[in-house]
Amino acid sequence: MSKTIFITGASSGLGKATTTLFASKGWNVIATMRNVGNVPDLLAIPNVTLMQLDVTNLAQIQSVAARAIELASVDVVFNNAGYGLKGPLEGITDDQLVQQINTNLLGVIRVTKAFTPFFRSKGNGLFITTTSIGGLVTVPLNSAYHATKWALEGWAESMAFELNQMGIDIKTVSPGFINTDFAGRSLDTASHPAYDAMAQKVAAAMKGAGQAATASTAEQIAEVVFEAATDGKKILRYIAGQDAKAIYAQRLAAGDEAFRNGMRARFFEN
Repeated sequence: MSKTIFITGASSGLGKATTTLFASKGWNVIATMRNVGNVPDLLAIPNVTLMQLDVTNLAQIQSVAARAIELASVDVVFNNAGYGLKGPLEGITDDQLVQQINTNLLGVIRVTKAFTPFFRSKGNGLFITTTSIGGLVTVPLNSAYHATKWALEGWAESMAFELNQMGIDIKTVSPGFINTDFAGRSLDTASHPAYDAMAQKVAAAMKGAGQAATASTAEQIAEVVFEAATDGKKILRYIAGQDAKAIYAQRLAAGDEAFRNGMRARFFEN
């Protein structure tokens, strides 16, 4: 019998690539997004079902989860919906801050909570969450985004203790830079004149790092999601992408303070 995966944020980028990959592997896919009319190509795939879902809407999360469970015996929930918020804290409005937390953090927690009773009742199931290498290392002027991604990493690590006792697994996939339209569709920005010079230095350092050369495609990261869903291993964290693996290895090798000092020098002393 074919397995079923429930995916949030499936309209583009990693979510769409994961939807396509799992469907090609014979899985049934329930792909959710805020506007189901934006992906006619996914509608053409026989084993893909589209559902409208805004992960900041608790009532909709609960109703869509119930519909999905009625439709199929969901085996995997892939929490992928999220976006970036870049800029100094002083420039971020309260509305921007709340939206970032509601989408990236509370959306994941609430979707997970909605499916947990079903997984517990059948004694198995798997949650996978897209975090980010930005949940393990940081760069300047991305504090709100990092706050949500670091929170997800810690949340998932703690959740593993309670879920594993119920026969349920939980994993995170932490990608580095992905060559998608993330900057256009999934990035919000904030600014403050006191930080303009700092922002210019950070932008120059990021550009000089040659991100494009080591970036992954969405399809490559989707393969990591498939690995996490099918390898049967009790692994919590999957670092995904050449750049993510390299920088995380640097942090582990150097230690937190030495790594942090190196990052400060990279952005502000060159």
